[in-house]
Amino acid sequence: MLRSVILAASRSSQVERLVATAPFTRDVVRRFVAGAATDDALRATRGLVDDGLAVTLDHLGEDTVTPEHATATRDEYLKLLKMLGGAGLTPAAEVSVKLSALGQLFDEQLAYDNARAICAAADAAGTTVTLDMEDHTTTDSTLEVLEKLRKDFPSTGAVLQAYLRRTESDCRELSSAGSRVRLCKGAYKEPESVAYQSAREVDKSYVRCMNILMSGDGYPMLATHDPRMIAIGEDRARWFDRGPERFEFQMLYGIRPEEQKRLVDDGYTVRTYVPYGDEWYGYLMRRLAERPANLVFFCRSLISKK
Repeated sequence: MLRSVILAASRSSQVERLVATAPFTRDVVRRFVAGAATDDALRATRGLVDDGLAVTLDHLGEDTVTPEHATATRDEYLKLLKMLGGAGLTPAAEVSVKLSALGQLFDEQLAYDNARAICAAADAAGTTVTLDMEDHTTTDSTLEVLEKLRKDFPSTGAVLQAYLRRTESDCRELSSAGSRVRLCKGAYKEPESVAYQSAREVDKSYVRCMNILMSGDGYPMLATHDPRMIAIGEDRARWFDRGPERFEFQMLYGIRPEEQKRLVDDGYTVRTYVPYGDEWYGYLMRRLAERPANLVFFCRSLISKK
């Protein structure tokens, strides 16, 4: 119920204006978003890398409706990758890209061309790209673009969402050698016909998908903050004899930083997903929906003067 309310709020311009103008909102946003500018992203990345974490950077923005906006997003990634390479932050830092931000919804060829340019820039900078997954209507298109990109850039990563009923099958297809797959639970509101609705069903699917990826020949990236899923991931790594170089955990910027540090101290690779840019509102609302406990922190920050 709470998740549905938050997702509805993410589409409300009135709620967005309220959040954007409320006192102390900036401090809340800073916990989850690195900042608006490329320099902010680099500053956050440097701090995380210095702490032993890997990073993936996401320039916020999706559902692009004009070629000009898609081109601007592409150019921001090209700029970011050049700066990451120049600052010596690669290969520890890579980038995550939403195809919808590159024109997917109105011109799939344009989205592919933009994504290919980003992959080429990442390769030149000594790092790689992961294609973010969005709602289920774009899954087939995203996987088709992924297949084309991997012909020239085989390390391009995929994201699969455990709450979709199709994902076990997708995991099997993408668990081959050299395949990088981020497994997450999923944060979009989807119909029952395509997605599991209860947390228990999603958790069970996550574990089944994890088993497929961990037993395969690819490189699993376990994106979760759930203590149970993390513990199961550690157990499966031992069961399938995967050393720290053969898989990684991923968590969001600002979520469970102490747990991220613990895993690093225990010898695991941990990659922090760092968003930046002006279009933070939709991202923040989805993060709250994905983990409603974050709402407590958010509300306290809005009313507190400390």
